[in-house]
Amino acid sequence: MDAAQIGGAPAVTLRAQDPPLDRPAFTEAVVLPGRGMMLLQARLRLPSGRTLDALFTPPDAADQLAGGPEDFAGNRSFAFGGAILAPYANRIRGRAAPSAREIEAEVAGETVRLPRNWGGKAPGAEQYAMHGLILDTAVPYEQPAPDTLRGRLEAGDFGGRWPSRTELAFQWRLAGGGLELSVTARNVGDAPLPIGLGWHPYFSLAGGDRRQARLRLAADRRVEVNDYDEVLPTGRLLEVAGSAYDFGGPSGAPLGDLYLDDCFTGLRREDGRTVVEVLDPAGGLGLRIASPSPDVRAVQVYAPPDKDFVVVEPQFNLADPYGAVWPPGTDTGMALTPPGGSVSYDVRVDAFAVGTRISPDG
Repeated sequence: MDAAQIGGAPAVTLRAQDPPLDRPAFTEAVVLPGRGMMLLQARLRLPSGRTLDALFTPPDAADQLAGGPEDFAGNRSFAFGGAILAPYANRIRGRAAPSAREIEAEVAGETVRLPRNWGGKAPGAEQYAMHGLILDTAVPYEQPAPDTLRGRLEAGDFGGRWPSRTELAFQWRLAGGGLELSVTARNVGDAPLPIGLGWHPYFSLAGGDRRQARLRLAADRRVEVNDYDEVLPTGRLLEVAGSAYDFGGPSGAPLGDLYLDDCFTGLRREDGRTVVEVLDPAGGLGLRIASPSPDVRAVQVYAPPDKDFVVVEPQFNLADPYGAVWPPGTDTGMALTPPGGSVSYDVRVDAFAVGTRISPDG
């Protein structure tokens, strides 16, 4: 896959140099610099020697990322694999522009025009901006070592769409059996920079049974939404304790038939980190997603009952962070960075054994 051209740049494969042999470990990762440094696939090696794809990625991924009608503003980047989200994660609402597929939105006191690239599917459902402005952006990169890939994007004002001017630095790394992502946003402009960073990975369930999969996520509240078509916040934060959305116990809770497209906040950090676990007892595998970044204030979880994946998105901001629905004084998570300042997003994924259901021959 190293030679494949996607987004005008080759897919780059990272190979681990020190993977442990006594536990599940990430050994390869395929990154697309031509699609905003998104992760296309990551491979795990089990102690038995068997390898697994850790992410849901369809066989025709390259065709889907070729810029067709469904790929407006890079939408296909967040349909599988693991897209990087910047300068905002999740949804931003605004006024539909009459002459373009855009919205006008208020961001940190400025009026901006953003691509109207997502929305509800029901007749008359609202359309809005989704998941940032780098989904189909080519990023200059270098690979200083077989297990490391770095990129730097002089994003400026994102084509006139965002306040101030931004420089983004990226690093993917395979280390000690884990997979690491780091994104740093630096304000190189003269005005304050509002920034919201996130990552959108589709973690596969090797056991193929979504009902028995478990989620562990220590959060006190979730964002109430109007419905699961538009998925727009109402401005209310609901306590999750004792509800079907309470995944904060030591072993989490099974997903069962619960539909999830929910933004969790009030995160309870563990040793200074936001930690989420996806456990797949039928597959014998668990994944631990941990971020030490203090600006990660929310985790969006997308998990339809009829799909064998769970999307876990640690991110800075809540959905529609500048929306009028939020009560005055609500901290919706966007980091306002002064000129010359910077903010970083870091996340690491590790795999671990859950039970003994995976065998060497699958």
